[in-house]
Amino acid sequence: MDETVAEFIKRTILKIPLNELTTILKAWDFLSENQLQTVNFRQRKESVVQHLIHLCEEKRASLNDAALLDIICEDVDLFDMKQFKNSFKKILQRALKNVTVSFRETEENAVWIRIAWGTQYTKPNQYKPTYVVYYSQTPYAFKSSSTLRRNTPLLGQALTIASKHHQIVKMDLRSRYLDSLKAIVFKQYNQTFETHNSTTPLQERSLGLDINMDSRIIHENIVEKERVQRITQETFGDYPQPQLEFAQYKLETKFKSDLNGSILAEREEPLRCLIKFSSPHLLEALKSLAPAGIADAPLSPLLTCIPNKRKNYFKIRDK
Repeated sequence: MDETVAEFIKRTILKIPLNELTTILKAWDFLSENQLQTVNFRQRKESVVQHLIHLCEEKRASLNDAALLDIICEDVDLFDMKQFKNSFKKILQRALKNVTVSFRETEENAVWIRIAWGTQYTKPNQYKPTYVVYYSQTPYAFKSSSTLRRNTPLLGQALTIASKHHQIVKMDLRSRYLDSLKAIVFKQYNQTFETHNSTTPLQERSLGLDINMDSRIIHENIVEKERVQRITQETFGDYPQPQLEFAQYKLETKFKSDLNGSILAEREEPLRCLIKFSSPHLLEALKSLAPAGIADAPLSPLLTCIPNKRKNYFKIRDK
């Protein structure tokens, strides 16, 4: 394939939002279904593009093929960032009048939004802005915790209308680290974060065993450590975890007892308590519990489900 054609295809693909890429490639009908299945569309866009260019080179794409892809892109209703900005800003200004909205576009089809809130009678407070990161053509936006509660519904309405989505998804997921939030929400953390090389068999790693210890005990320790290592790897994977600082569980349960006449048993209101796990890197801390001998393997699903459930706020009630 000619270098000019390869560059043309590369630039065309880079213009396409990642979540629309599969649809457009199928409409192009140049690469087969089997070829598209070899592409991991959850990895970074640069890696996806390189893989697609390689497939196009194998099929010796021509300038006509590249032109057809460009035409299909023009026919598809792609996200208009300028229209999104204008619509979002107008909605807030009509509702509040005194509000300052600023935008900054970044890579990966994301736009950072800074909002300084005012009211009908007061000027925008520039010292307490809200920051929002919106990823185009997705129902997801990430906002800072500084948003005034009374302005949250208006912010959601503006995002929903401007993005042309039926709703913006509200998730019980919080962290100071945007990359980790994004990786969990878009389920990219097994590709986004650099993987560790753990090909060394457990027997070759230092187990910290006394050389004078009974060989049967050494064997049992090795077998148990292998079991724990296997379960931990199956549960968390073999890559660094997204960075969250806490997980919070609100429990509501009725008191259960076989004894009649108990004060708690007669209580109609459920018993409530709040449990919070905190750590500078909670998921990595949870991942290390069983190998360190602090907890049994496997851990409770309530602790290991955080990335898959995409939440670190839980409410647990009686069924």
